[in-house]
Amino acid sequence: MDERMAPVDDGLGDLEPGTRQRTQLRVRVADIAWTAACAVLALWAVWSAIDLARGATAWVYCAVAWLLLAVALTVRVLAVRRRTSL
Repeated sequence: MDERMAPVDDGLGDLEPGTRQRTQLRVRVADIAWTAACAVLALWAVWSAIDLARGATAWVYCAVAWLLLAVALTVRVLAVRRRTSL
């Protein structure tokens, strides 16, 4: 047997539509996106709170940042509990 032979086509590849790996990839990408969004919102919220403590008058930015962070985390927790992807 020659080791340089072409691999045998076994049907669907790993990331073909309808495979389990494709479904897992979508869930993983959604998890990464939600983690990144929550991290950015958390940094924005903390940064605006620090600016507010230093005497900045932009308290609306701080309130909006914390509100968006709370909504994003709530939606993410509900999605995880229901085992659905967003």
